[in-house]
Amino acid sequence: MNDILLPVIFVILALAVIGSLAILLVRGRRTPPGMYSSPRDPDDQVEGGGTHGATSTDVLERPDGLPTGVLVPNDLSGLEEAPAPRLDTVDPVQGRLARLRARLVRSNNALGKGLLALLSRDNIDEDVWDEVEETLLMADLGTEPTMELVDALRERVKVTGSRNPAEVRDMLREELVKLVDPTMDRSLATQRHADRPAIVMVVGVNGVGKTTTVGKLARVLVADDKDVLLGAADTFRAAAAEQLATWGARVGVPTVKSDVDGADPASVAFEAVKTGIEQEVDVVLIDTAGRLQNKVGLMDELGKVKRVIEKQGTVDEVLLVLDATTGQNGLNQARVFAEVVNITGIVLTKLDGTAKGGIVVAIQRSLGVPVKLIGLGEGADDLAPFDAEGFVDALLS
Repeated sequence: MNDILLPVIFVILALAVIGSLAILLVRGRRTPPGMYSSPRDPDDQVEGGGTHGATSTDVLERPDGLPTGVLVPNDLSGLEEAPAPRLDTVDPVQGRLARLRARLVRSNNALGKGLLALLSRDNIDEDVWDEVEETLLMADLGTEPTMELVDALRERVKVTGSRNPAEVRDMLREELVKLVDPTMDRSLATQRHADRPAIVMVVGVNGVGKTTTVGKLARVLVADDKDVLLGAADTFRAAAAEQLATWGARVGVPTVKSDVDGADPASVAFEAVKTGIEQEVDVVLIDTAGRLQNKVGLMDELGKVKRVIEKQGTVDEVLLVLDATTGQNGLNQARVFAEVVNITGIVLTKLDGTAKGGIVVAIQRSLGVPVKLIGLGEGADDLAPFDAEGFVDALLS
């Protein structure tokens, strides 16, 4: 029995060995780990480390270790970066001043021309002086300034006896410049402090163009190489925050705003100043809700906004925006706002067309606060620092 089994076992083992050798001969030698026998597809994975992943391009190797020279392109090489938003080109301050003066000459010089025509008559009697007084009052100069100007001109004309138009114009110019008062400090307190930005609040009633003024003021500051941040604390008017953010985005200025309708304006203002401090900006501009000056609760809330802001730093500038076409009504608004917050400067908008140039003098006299900025139109750069002598020259041109 053993004689039969041993040969059978040897035969089976021999067949197994031969079969294994046959399979190896058919399949050939296997590729070493980490190698490819043909060019890789971009999504092939390298095992054992290889050269993949070190740079943005990969070199493949043949099984014998020789480089094929086949490069796999970076999958991101064909993609383009999204273009940066195009920012507006902001007009320099001096350029816009010249343009605004030219517009003022064209649109608001009836006051100066009317006065020159009256004072250049051969016979300046009481009737002429009555007309001069009426012209000044119609220009919203105000009663007290009007009487001062008429009395000063009466005396000078009487002493000199001059009827020469050029001489009369010089006298009128000198007296008007005195009334507009070039000695008032019209600079904006926008210089950064050592540890925090300058803080500017902008206030005013509904409809005077307050949010637009904040956006235009941001452009003025950007033109002056200031790093600006906006705070959208007007949380009551629909889309006010979005409007302000749009103005800021046009010149690369960020806006802090709330996504909640009717959010607490004081909280938004506080967060804007906090962000400005953290980001080390130069100026934080706070837009507040337009308020009717006869609404006691709303005016008290405006005072609250200022108090909350000042937990982080003193408000350096409070600018009151007034519509120049409202005339004496603007004076009433100014007085009430001055009682609630310490107004440091006036921004007169729409000082063209039907606006009366005398309102500049009347407001300054009423509040003892200078007009610091004027706007003469709807253009993005139609806001500029106020210059007393330039304003009078435009009126008399």
